[in-house]
Amino acid sequence: MKNILRSIFLATATALLVTSASVPSQAAAQIARASSFDGNWSVVINTLRGDCGSALRYSVRIIGGQVQGLDQNAQVAGVVNASGLIRVAVAQAGRSASGAGRLAGNYGSGLWRTSSGECSGQWTAARRSY
Repeated sequence: MKNILRSIFLATATALLVTSASVPSQAAAQIARASSFDGNWSVVINTLRGDCGSALRYSVRIIGGQVQGLDQNAQVAGVVNASGLIRVAVAQAGRSASGAGRLAGNYGSGLWRTSSGECSGQWTAARRSY
């Protein structure tokens, strides 16, 4: 169960860096300009409510404003727009979570929650220099 939740949180972390998979055309234009956020990011997820583990760390990659999870066990879909607004959705083993927040420069933060509402918390992200 903990591994499933860990994967869900990875996807959530990734999702936290994204808008949604169905982005309106105006937002799609912003995504094209979001390259300033492209790169590898380290995301830390803290659970504030529920029993879903705490202080989990994951790696994600943003390419062309699209968020990708680097863990093959989870499906991650997300988008970050040119102003740094991010929304992400993560799914694994029949469970899912979503997150939203903002990136600014080399850092970001926001909130996440499981789709069932059993757990929620905060996330922070930092761009990796390598």
